[in-house]
Amino acid sequence: MELEAHGAKIHYELTGQGSRRVILLHGWGCDASLMKPVANALEPDMQVLSIDFPGHGQSSRPPEPWGVPEYAAATLNALRQLDFLPCAVIAHSFGGRVAAYLASEDAGLFTRMILTGAAGIRPPQTKEGKKRSEQFRRLKGLCETAKKAKIFGALPERMEERLRQKYGSRDYNALDEEMRKTFVKVISLDLSDRYARIKQPTLLIWGDRDTETPLWMGQRMEKDIPDAGLVVLEGGTHFAYLEQAQRFCAIARHFLLED
Repeated sequence: MELEAHGAKIHYELTGQGSRRVILLHGWGCDASLMKPVANALEPDMQVLSIDFPGHGQSSRPPEPWGVPEYAAATLNALRQLDFLPCAVIAHSFGGRVAAYLASEDAGLFTRMILTGAAGIRPPQTKEGKKRSEQFRRLKGLCETAKKAKIFGALPERMEERLRQKYGSRDYNALDEEMRKTFVKVISLDLSDRYARIKQPTLLIWGDRDTETPLWMGQRMEKDIPDAGLVVLEGGTHFAYLEQAQRFCAIARHFLLED
C-alpha cells in the first residue's frame, strides 16, 4: 500500500490484530523487509505498521535533500493519515534517529520505544579522522578551483569522484549525488541533547560487537533517557536484532505486551 507525505510516496504494510499498535522503522540503506521477522513475531497480538523510508525500498525519493527533521515530519504525517497514534515503536539504526527525534518533540506519540543499534550520537573525531577530513577538504577545494577554470575538461569531476571513493564511507559511496546530499544532512545532526527529553519507557537492545553504532552509544542513551534499560546481545553486531531474532523478538514481545 502507498500514501503520500511531504511530497514523497511512502510504501507501507499494515498487518496483525489487536488494540495495541507498533511501527517498525528500518535502518539506512535497508527497507521494511529486513524487519519482517519482528513483524511476524508481533502480529498475533498487535497491529504492526512497517514503512519504507523515502529513498529506500519501494518508497519514492525525497523531493529534495532531507535531514532527520524532514524524515520525522513525513513519518508523523503517515502515522496521522493512518490514524495510528499513539503507538509503540521499534527502530533500528537510522530509524532510531527518526524515533528519538519524534519522541523528544512530543511525549504523546509513542507509548513505548525499543531502539536497537540506534544512530544519533556523533562520535568524537580522532586525530586520524581529523587529518583525513582536512585532506579531503583541501583536495576537494583544488577540484572545485579546477572546475571553475574550465580548462581541464571532465578531469576535475573524475578526480572528485575518486576522492569520494577514497575518503567517503561505504554508505555514502553507495549513493548517487542527490541521495548523498540527504545522507550528509542526516548524519550531521547530533541528537545527544534530545535523549533527556524522551519520556517514554525505552528499551535499548545492542550487540556488543556493533562497530557502526558501538555499545558505548547505547550505554550513553541508557544514562541520558530518564526511563531506559539496556539489554546487551553477546556476539551481536549492528544487525543483532536479525542475527539473534528469536531472542530479540522474545524480549520485544515481553516489553511491549506487559501491562
